[in-house]
Amino acid sequence: MSSRGVSSWQCSTWDEDKARPQIAGSDLIFSVGGDGTILRAARIITPLSTPILGINIGKLGFITELNGNGVLPDLPDLLEGKGWIEERAMLEARIGGSSFHALNDIVLRGIAVRLVNIEAKINDAVVTTYRADGIITATATGSTSYSLASGGPILHPQSREIILQPISCHLGLSHALVLPQQSTIDLKVSQGDNVMISIDGQVELPLSDGQNITVSLSPYTIRFLRIHPPAYFYSSLWQKLGGRENAS
Repeated sequence: MSSRGVSSWQCSTWDEDKARPQIAGSDLIFSVGGDGTILRAARIITPLSTPILGINIGKLGFITELNGNGVLPDLPDLLEGKGWIEERAMLEARIGGSSFHALNDIVLRGIAVRLVNIEAKINDAVVTTYRADGIITATATGSTSYSLASGGPILHPQSREIILQPISCHLGLSHALVLPQQSTIDLKVSQGDNVMISIDGQVELPLSDGQNITVSLSPYTIRFLRIHPPAYFYSSLWQKLGGRENAS
């Protein structure tokens, strides 16, 4: 890197306080790990728009761009400005005076092994009160994660729609809703239910009785540096969900 006149720094994504001050002056972030590492990197980068290049040394690597053994051949081209930028939507959850941003999903789920009751409004109109294990609101990126495991649809990664997906719904509206990007979702936990909110599966906070959570599209996005053709997503679906990965 230094032989090409490129300066670099490194640290763990667990060390957010060390990473955050250095991001503002960086042109590209290498995320080395799996999808979980990228989710941590995305949270640290927000609200900046520094592109991420995901290098997979994990198991699935759905969001990553290169495998560990494929970095060196492509790195010179990437450093010379080749490739393209893919922009992905995020979600914002507002709880009281606090705000959280998620690349994958925002999940409300019961702390105990029991059903919980969560009222859902979309743009101030009551949809239903879900009696379920929990509720997932997901981005297109998150549509291939927990939402998919719960029976939700797969969205193209550049889609800006929002998925509202109950988890193991007991009765009533059990199917996912795909909502326009302008939607505001209000979720209210019923009195007496013990519920946890999870941001990308990495930040978890307990919610109090009757607490309201508002979820909408975040004003921020995450940008990925890609070297594969723009239609990469479709072959990736087959390889990671239905083809070679499952056959091995």
